[in-house]
Amino acid sequence: MKQWLPFTKKEPTVAVIRLSGMIASTARGGLNDATMGPVIEKAFRKGKPVAVALEVNSPGGSPVQSSLIGARIRRLSEEKDIPVIAFVEDVAASGGYWLAAAADEIYADPSSVVGSIGVISAGFGLHELLQRNGVERRVYTAGNSKSMLDPFKPEKEEDVERLKELLEDIHVNFKDHVSSRREGKLAQDRDLFTGEIWLARKAIEVGLIDAIGHLKPVLQERFGEKVQLRRYGAKKGLLNRFGAQLVTDAATGIEERAQFARFGL
Repeated sequence: MKQWLPFTKKEPTVAVIRLSGMIASTARGGLNDATMGPVIEKAFRKGKPVAVALEVNSPGGSPVQSSLIGARIRRLSEEKDIPVIAFVEDVAASGGYWLAAAADEIYADPSSVVGSIGVISAGFGLHELLQRNGVERRVYTAGNSKSMLDPFKPEKEEDVERLKELLEDIHVNFKDHVSSRREGKLAQDRDLFTGEIWLARKAIEVGLIDAIGHLKPVLQERFGEKVQLRRYGAKKGLLNRFGAQLVTDAATGIEERAQFARFGL
């Protein structure tokens, strides 16, 4: 009843947003702006929090969705004048680090993996498989680049060069984001944008994170022992709860497991 009585002192509240899993444009991907947008909005607007904490555990994924989520966090932080503190769990790599860098401060466990500030595109070439099995592929296009990097056709040098240009442009966007958010903190004597990863203590040395620390102890030290944590996260739909999408979820789980495995997790 205390919180409803006038003239009583309320304990400070920190909104905690969980950002866990692969970042993908599809709803099944777990982390995307369509799914997380309402969650983030609610966290910043409900109950006048003294800060917003991000629990980040992501190997990355879509650069666009990473940018959209990060931009939403920054926009609300500046609009509401609420500081944002990120806490890395197992990994904040690639797009996961993009999300962590949206915070004003970044903490991590000593064994957390951070970094991988790079861009990757992967696929398969299946044209020889089709030839061996006597399969003829027929594709008709209007526009010379419409079938660029078709996996059922041999690679073209000009297609590969075009893809590399696109990846480099995205990489520039990533580097600009990190450089802006970590301005004055990044080590100047080495290239931090090669896709390399670091454990937390090394990441502190190069300026990618601020300190070692876990969510509750850090927030209690900052805002007092009685600080209240209000948690926010994406909720599963009704069909998901009753197992109606078990096959899709299993496929997603395999893909996500592969992404985490890239970092030895």
